[in-house]
Amino acid sequence: MLVSENDAIEGSRVLYRLGKIKAASAWHATGQGPVSNNWRERVLQDLIRRAEDIDADAIIGVDYVVDAVTRSDETGVELERICATGIAVRLANAA
Repeated sequence: MLVSENDAIEGSRVLYRLGKIKAASAWHATGQGPVSNNWRERVLQDLIRRAEDIDADAIIGVDYVVDAVTRSDETGVELERICATGIAVRLANAA
């Protein structure tokens, strides 16, 4: 699976866009990083699995943002998660 943070894949041409896909980290306290040190890799792997589920050849425009902030009813702590988004695409010259 090819992944790009911009809107292109070097050496390939986007044939068509399948749609926006999204994957998120586990919830963690607001202002703190996710507990897992490899959260970015794990979220990207989830994003890749979602792209593979719809037979995409690549993901373009990958970005990481805070997805949501919510308050835990049990503890009163504000929680957030990091979300990776991207556009699943088919390539004109996919192998």
